[in-house]
Amino acid sequence: MTEKRRVVITGIGAVSPNGIGTRNFWDATRRGVSGIGRITRFDCTDFAVQVAGEVKNFNEDDYVAPKDRPHVSRVTPLAIAAVQEAVEMAGFDPSAMTRDELRQIGVIVGSGGGSHEFTEEQYRLYHTGKWRQCSVYVVPTSTIGTLASEISMRFGFRGLSHVISTGCTSSTDAIGYAYRHIQSGMMDTMIAGGVDAPIAPLILRGFMAMRILASKWNDDPQRASRPFSRDREGFVIAEGSWFFVLEDRDRALARGAPILGEIAGYGSTCEAYHRVRLEECGEEPARAIGLALEEAGVGPEQIGYIHYHGTSTELNDRIETRAVKLAFGGHAFKLPGSSLKSLIGHPQGACGAAGIAATLFAMRDGVLPPTANVAVPDPECDLDYVTEPGRRVDFEYAVANCIAFGSKNSAMVLKKHS
Repeated sequence: MTEKRRVVITGIGAVSPNGIGTRNFWDATRRGVSGIGRITRFDCTDFAVQVAGEVKNFNEDDYVAPKDRPHVSRVTPLAIAAVQEAVEMAGFDPSAMTRDELRQIGVIVGSGGGSHEFTEEQYRLYHTGKWRQCSVYVVPTSTIGTLASEISMRFGFRGLSHVISTGCTSSTDAIGYAYRHIQSGMMDTMIAGGVDAPIAPLILRGFMAMRILASKWNDDPQRASRPFSRDREGFVIAEGSWFFVLEDRDRALARGAPILGEIAGYGSTCEAYHRVRLEECGEEPARAIGLALEEAGVGPEQIGYIHYHGTSTELNDRIETRAVKLAFGGHAFKLPGSSLKSLIGHPQGACGAAGIAATLFAMRDGVLPPTANVAVPDPECDLDYVTEPGRRVDFEYAVANCIAFGSKNSAMVLKKHS
């Protein structure tokens, strides 16, 4: 193709610690309502870290038959719930589609850990002498690629069915790859987003061993995630699911679909530096943003909002701030931005999709969500992190940024549809 197709988002689904369903998620987010609390999934009384962003009051049996539930990870019902909402919002009814129509819908899932909590439970059963209770599907369910198949099988989508697992950038990259498939003309419709459910004993222990979790707020969980605040000490582990329907713009307009925003650019880089640390200079995260801006054909000064990765670790927040200054120059100090992780914690590979969802709603309503708990100014984090809820700003373009283990960086430019 000589001309790339424009790609729009026509459906969003959300299952978040601070709200199930997009309406509840966005209402809580714009008002700065936290979904972080004490861990209830398992007994954590002997853990130094006892807080997480859990999705409470979520009925898994509504999305996975009770007979199948022991054989799939929690990520499966979380993903199906969000996809179902996104598909309904977009005006699709898969049950009424022909086989040929279903062949034109692909699925790309971003997930950092996939079914790790399921696999951890299978090993627990095995090593405590309860191996007969292990699922007969321990191997396929523990294989991360099966996650996309669970979605395809549930809805009958017969296009490509892939999983992207690039750490914290997984869902941004999944949406980016879906964008490329439509942009190039390979597909007309894609289901893309992210899901993770890492709240399990061994996973928690692993992050504790790296000393990157917040441990001083067990008695005040909603204050635990403190991006850009000088007294931050680490992130809060979380779960959740955010999915989108992506379509060729012309086809979406032709069928009268609701258009929630447009993907205008995507960029991704790797520092090739370290398994978990970021390079101090911030050049590669800045370059990922620059690549996305270049593809979108917009200058830094045209961006009206940035959704930060904003993990609440000392290293990430400081270097991400530096990267934004490199990417935007003097405009960085005029650019409002916020981190959803202050309200929901860090849902690992799903965090990029969560930020994109929040950004699209902020763009639609002209209301920026806040960064909670920025209590102590950090001289090295000196940009506008939108600390008050409900700031009104109209903007046409936004950047959603992500940074991952393994030196990966991904950024997406979103455009208000007009």
